Amino acid sequence: MDSNQRTRRQFLNFLLASPLLGPLARLTGAHELEEYIISSPGEALNVFEFEVAARHTLPPAHFGYIATGVDGDATLRANREAFDHFAIRMHRLIDVTKVDMSVELFGTRWDSPIVLAPAGSQRGFHEDGEIAVAKAAQAKNHLQILSSVSSTPVEQVIEARQAPVWFQLYPTDQWSVGRALVKRAEAAGCPVLVLTVDIQGGSNRETEKIWARRDERDCGDCHQGEVFSDPRAYLARKPMFDGLDLSDVQDIDPLDMSWDYLKRLRDTTTMPIVIKGLVTSQDAELAIEHGVDAIIVSNHGGRGEESGRGTIDCLAEVIEGAQNRVPVMIDSGFRRGTDVFKALALGAKAVAIGRPYLWGLGSFGQPGVEAVLEILRRELETIMRQAGTISIDQISGSYLEARV
Repeated sequence: MDSNQRTRRQFLNFLLASPLLGPLARLTGAHELEEYIISSPGEALNVFEFEVAARHTLPPAHFGYIATGVDGDATLRANREAFDHFAIRMHRLIDVTKVDMSVELFGTRWDSPIVLAPAGSQRGFHEDGEIAVAKAAQAKNHLQILSSVSSTPVEQVIEARQAPVWFQLYPTDQWSVGRALVKRAEAAGCPVLVLTVDIQGGSNRETEKIWARRDERDCGDCHQGEVFSDPRAYLARKPMFDGLDLSDVQDIDPLDMSWDYLKRLRDTTTMPIVIKGLVTSQDAELAIEHGVDAIIVSNHGGRGEESGRGTIDCLAEVIEGAQNRVPVMIDSGFRRGTDVFKALALGAKAVAIGRPYLWGLGSFGQPGVEAVLEILRRELETIMRQAGTISIDQISGSYLEARV
């Protein structure tokens, strides 16, 4: 690309971000302005530019798998819009020369409260998949949570990460399968088990199906949609399920899973158990009564349900239900350092991201993931300085103002 083309694209990118674009588009047809596509991770101004790059790099069906919500995507949108319900209150004239963003989770200290959330099938976005993500996590010292439906075995991911990763569990409706997954993760050295409970009954992922229609390839080797329609075929292609008898599996999450299931897990493993997918104070109280060691507030990034509630709006009541007895983390919709700050101010111990690092992975592999993490860390450090908070434990609710 020559300098004139680059200058033109930069100008068009500026217009696309301008609040004047709406009226301008109606007058001039500027709604047809082309998007600027970054050609290297270092060009990115924010994580959204990796979404544009991934959309132009990945096959349509694969990008649709990342992009999808449920039904009309109302919950996916709510996850982003809910951040506008809070404004940040700044404090001035504080020495912010040194900022400490580190947090401790289950006895391990991490350089940042930003966690890599579990996401399956990562080799569908880049040939190095979870290995590239693990190496990026190692380079930046971030916690990584590995999905049960990883396209890379947990042992190889831990080797690439050069440190243990947490293991996220889809137990299936066959206890023998779930137990085998737990025991394998434990034997591999995973220190924490994360039970996901927010996709029971499946979900209608229309956006994924719409994108798949645009894909002219034979997708017979992918079968992403089989996660609900044919779980046995789907799981048979995932290395964590190698050697397991899947003949009776009907669901990746058992429909009859109740709070008693936690006792079964507790009796099976010595790993701390984190429950992922709670959004109410009542469920937080019940989770603690049944022995969980931490909670992740989550709606599966808007791809598990169509509740219309953003997780940041659910966080305060979950923390109220937990009553400081266990750490509370959160995911779904986080795209900016200010988003992370708001969650920390509301009482979250850490924040997990999913789509942003998958955009980075799909665009540029390991360097893309590292760049996404670096951008979010830089943005968080900036807002911490601007607000006058030099450590994570200084961020409290007094730094937020609720918007009507």
